[in-house]
Amino acid sequence: MKTSPWDPMRQPVKKRDPRLDFFRGVAMLIIFIAHVPNNLWGSYIPARFGWSDAAEMFVFCSGYAAAIAFGGTFIRAGFWYGLARVLNRIWQLYTSHILIFFLILALCIAGTEVLDTRNYVNFLNLGYFTNVTPDALLGLMTLTYVPNYFDILPMYMGVLLLIPVAMLLARVHPWLPLVGAFALWSANWMLDGGLPAHPKHPHLEWFFNPMGWQILFLTGFALSRGWVKAPPIKPSLIILALVFIVISVPFAHWPTWTRIPGYEGIRDVLNPYRSKTDYGLLRYFHFLCLAYLAIAFVKGREHFLEANWAKPILKVGQQALPVFLLNMWLAQLAGMALDVGGRSVGFVSLVNVIGLACVVGFAYLVSWIKSSPWQAAAARRAATATKAESSKEQPPRPATQPAE
Repeated sequence: MKTSPWDPMRQPVKKRDPRLDFFRGVAMLIIFIAHVPNNLWGSYIPARFGWSDAAEMFVFCSGYAAAIAFGGTFIRAGFWYGLARVLNRIWQLYTSHILIFFLILALCIAGTEVLDTRNYVNFLNLGYFTNVTPDALLGLMTLTYVPNYFDILPMYMGVLLLIPVAMLLARVHPWLPLVGAFALWSANWMLDGGLPAHPKHPHLEWFFNPMGWQILFLTGFALSRGWVKAPPIKPSLIILALVFIVISVPFAHWPTWTRIPGYEGIRDVLNPYRSKTDYGLLRYFHFLCLAYLAIAFVKGREHFLEANWAKPILKVGQQALPVFLLNMWLAQLAGMALDVGGRSVGFVSLVNVIGLACVVGFAYLVSWIKSSPWQAAAARRAATATKAESSKEQPPRPATQPAE
């Protein structure tokens, strides 16, 4: 049977891309720093100098990785097996979301009781759960109660649901998934869509609206599947990307736009287009420019990302989900340590360095566990036991006879 030129069967199987793991690892390290409350280091993360931030890196790389992880299953095994894998992943994310909520809630309760610093339950706006537990528990389980700190995994579940739709649309034409993504984004923008985040306050919605963020996720997915091609590396495009990024800095850097006359008014006009909740197009274009420059810089130097200095970052990127969950919990613990020990430059640096070391160490631990080291240990023990049994069964050597 003749296949069309855009038949997904024609797409080659993807190998693991070191760029994907590296930038996803960078995003995880930045996310830790960004989530530590009142962290001085947070003043120097990329989000303070542009419209996009580490969340974009995480979502785009997740879309790119999802195409590798799930796209092939749809093609090789069939639609229903691919759908089953996606739903299984969503279930893993759902249970992770519930687990990390209770782990952080327990930490906040313990911190409030033990430390004489602040009410950490109220600090994360979790008082509704402790005060009206039955209603809040039902909301938590149905994802209608999603406090701001816990909203990226629900958004991730939402965008994963669009993978089967994208795979079906790609059968018609490879551009249709992105056309559909922009159509959904536009409809959400025009209709002011959103998902409820609080049972008692209908006006509160998920901080990360999946109907907006799916445009970035599916861009990564489409590029990874080969449905669309990235623009070629050209000096003119590099200059355009640099100009766009530089222009955005004054409108994202708080000390700048609050001190230069006229900037604040322009920034207010741009606010809807840099929205994080519904995902404004300025954020989208800003991230694409950064991604283009990063790819241009790395092109021909990919081997540097696999050098020894980058291996800890690669390891973090390879274990993105468990590391992200640790980040959420560890960042709150680090904030408590800063509340107790103060926020001098030295102590803040110490807490951040220890936290980042814990993140990297945890990534190595998870990777080691996933390698099933017990199988190798069992094989060694079996080999040792076999050797011992073999030595027992051999007859004793005859004594050397004295010469007559």
